[in-house]
Parts: sequence; C-alpha cells; structure tokens
Amino acid sequence: MRYPAFNRAIFQNAWIVDDLEAACQTWTQQLGVGPFFINQYELETFDRVTYYGAPSDISMRIAISQAGPLQIELIQPLSERNAYRDIVPEGQGQTFHHVCSWTDDFEAELKYFESAGYPIINTGQSHSVSFAYIDTRPVLGSLLEIVTKTSAIQARFDFIAQAASSWQGDEPLRYS
Repeated sequence: MRYPAFNRAIFQNAWIVDDLEAACQTWTQQLGVGPFFINQYELETFDRVTYYGAPSDISMRIAISQAGPLQIELIQPLSERNAYRDIVPEGQGQTFHHVCSWTDDFEAELKYFESAGYPIINTGQSHSVSFAYIDTRPVLGSLLEIVTKTSAIQARFDFIAQAASSWQGDEPLRYS
C-alpha cells in the first residue's frame, strides 16, 4: 500500500488568525520570524472550489514566511463556509490549523484519504495548482493540506525562504 503525502516531508505549518497584521507583528517581534509576504484572495480568485464536494468559493488573506526549513503560513479567513472556519470559529485568536505536503498525484491522494475515512473539506484549483484540506484530526490533531508542486509555486516559496534566511528585521510585512 502506498501512503500518500507522508512519504514526503511536511514543508508548512499554518495557523488561523483574526488579525493578520497583528499576528505577523507578533511572529516578527517576539519570535524573529520574517519577513511575511501578504496576499489577499478574493471570492472567485480560484478557478474551482468545493466545500464537502459541492461547488463553493473561498476568500482569505494569507501571510507566508520561513523559519529554518519550515514555511509558516498565517491565514485570516474572509469567507465563512470553508475548512478554516469549520475548525477555527472567528474570534478564537491564533489557532494551529494544518500541516502541508506536496503531492505528485492529487486525484489519487484524494481517493486514498477518502477511502481511509478522512473527509475532504475543501478543494481548490487556480491555474495548474490544486489544493485540498483533508480532515486528519483523528490521527494528526490537525488538518492536512496537499498541494500540487509546480515550478512557479516552488520558485515563489524559494524566494520567500531566501528572503527569510537573510532577513535583518527590515520591512517585516511585504504586500504582493
């Protein structure tokens, strides 16, 4: 039996936050993690989104940085019906949400986790990148996100990691 996702390294840990800028400031000032690259994803940003298998939409603001080999993602949800708000209701402050791994075979991994009894909460696609949030709380205590690896997304994440490796505290929040 092939065990998807965990035969590769987890590259990201993610938290849900109520105030993205305040959370970034806490991470930069108190933990020395930064800089954070901030993006906003409006409704209809993604080509396709599902929520428990039904067509849906999703909106959020995210901030990404790097702490050594681990990517840090902070997410401020802007919409309500999604994997973020299913797990972390608004007003709970900063709460750990998921780990993330690359996938080489997105559809096969979705089928594997569904057949193993782990519900797929959200899926989405934008251009050539697909992502899914899988409810692995019974085994991990958090969700698992899987993301297709493309050269474009890898280049973006490499850029963020390089910026973090040489960061001296200047410009802690960088808007894209």
